Amino acid sequence: MTDIFLLIGSIICLLVGLAGAVLPLPGPPLSLIGLFMLHYSKYAQFDRSTLTFFVILTVALSIFDYYAPIWGTKKFGGTKYGSWGSMIGLLVGLFFTPIGMFLGAFLGAFIGEIIGKTEPKIAFKAAIGSFIGLITGIVGKVILCLAMIIFAGFEIGEYFMMMT
Repeated sequence: MTDIFLLIGSIICLLVGLAGAVLPLPGPPLSLIGLFMLHYSKYAQFDRSTLTFFVILTVALSIFDYYAPIWGTKKFGGTKYGSWGSMIGLLVGLFFTPIGMFLGAFLGAFIGEIIGKTEPKIAFKAAIGSFIGLITGIVGKVILCLAMIIFAGFEIGEYFMMMT
């Protein structure tokens, strides 16, 4: 009976984690929890190197995700004002719809650059960089969550194939 709960919990965590890769939820960590729940059930047994690989990727991508808009802002010519604005805008945007995240990072970088007395054309370019950084982080999270779902799916499928 415990294995059924672990399987159901795993599937829920994996799917909510995928949604959280785009929504303001901790997507990859939730998917990783789902992978571990599945590992501790009878339906899958991942080797240590696979789990370690996903833990390292989850930590690295979670860190990168917070810095991606800042990196994008700087890469596109922004200053510390734009970087700070991007981070503040992203955090404020989290309290609104998922679109608020994108809009918040973009507007935060733009407004930060304007406050720092940057020319509007350059401020807009820095804001575009912030948006690209944010999208890069989201794409990475989606890919990671999908990879965990695929690994889990193969393991579950293999278990049930052996049962027939």
